[in-house]
Formats: sequence, structure tokens, C-alpha cells
Amino acid sequence: MTSEELDIEFRDAVERINNFTEPFPADLLLRLYAYYKKATNDYGRPSSRKPIINAFKTNALFQVKDVTQDEAKRIYIDLVNNYFLYRK
Repeated sequence: MTSEELDIEFRDAVERINNFTEPFPADLLLRLYAYYKKATNDYGRPSSRKPIINAFKTNALFQVKDVTQDEAKRIYIDLVNNYFLYRK
């Protein structure tokens, strides 16, 4: 897969998530958050009003610190595809 194809597939996966109206499991949201931030090189601090949520987000980001940008995109895409494939 070329870099351009990966970017297109990543944007499509992000759009699928953003357009879905039902709630997601919290663990999935944290993983999506971390891989999205890594994939987009967005290293801003978590900005929730609740410190516990910021702590979980920071931990999720720490867990993906050694993942490359392209790997993060691939993993994000896989998470989205698997969620919609296997959800009830």
C-alpha cells in the first residue's frame, strides 16, 4: 500500500468513526485516541475537564510512543474495521 493509499484509508476510517452515532466502548476510544494522535503527529496535551480522563489519555499515548506514524494509521484502520465487523 502506498503512502497516499494509506492516508486515504486512514481518513475514511476516521470519517466512519466520526459519523457513527452510537457510543463506543471506553477502551476502544482510548486506543483510537492514542493511534489517531500518533498518526497525525498531534502531541498536544489531553484537554478534558476531568483529570482522570486526562490520565487515561496520557497513559494511552505513552503506550504507543514507539509506534511509527504509518504503523499508527494501519492499526487505527484495523481497529475501526474490526469494530464494525464484529460489533453486535
